[in-house]
Amino acid sequence: MTHQLLIAATLIATGLGAAAPALAQSQGDWTIGVGIANVNPKSDNGDLADGAVPTDIGDSTRPSITVEYFIRDNLGIEVLGALPFSHEIESNGTLIGKVKQLPPVVSLQYHFDATPQFKPFVGLGINFTGFYDADARGPLEGADLQVKNSLGLAAHLGADYWVNDRSAIRGDLRWIDIDADVKLNGDKIGEVNVDPMVYGVSYIHRF
Repeated sequence: MTHQLLIAATLIATGLGAAAPALAQSQGDWTIGVGIANVNPKSDNGDLADGAVPTDIGDSTRPSITVEYFIRDNLGIEVLGALPFSHEIESNGTLIGKVKQLPPVVSLQYHFDATPQFKPFVGLGINFTGFYDADARGPLEGADLQVKNSLGLAAHLGADYWVNDRSAIRGDLRWIDIDADVKLNGDKIGEVNVDPMVYGVSYIHRF
């Protein structure tokens, strides 16, 4: 699923090769993007209960939205939002819990003028991940499971293919530093290192 998102964006952009060129993104411009994002945590997310419970957190795909304001030509501040992501938590292949999270990101981004239509960008920002509705399952059924909130850095890499001076197709990739304490029945039992790659495809409109 994750790689298919970026492949789809590439195919769409290729099919629009004859479109009119776009202008550079200028100071004072606003863009809004709507699309889908796949949060794909790294493998082996840590060991809980003094190493007795290795954890693996599953991926989740949801609609996403971005808003970016250009404070200088080609330099913007972007805010990422999405519908809540829902992740399964497994240990040795057994479901032990589920949790929801919202991971808003604020980034400073620079957009390069590679060609009139193709504009790659890079960004660096701050992420706050709020976990909620944690639910113990399987052998932990009935226990009070809590996953604490996280604050960390986020890196962003992507490219826009401008169909005209107002509309673009975007494919992008984020890495987010997410480390969260885990509690069971009020006692800390360890930390999970989620550190996901976030794959996205979206439609961008400039105002």
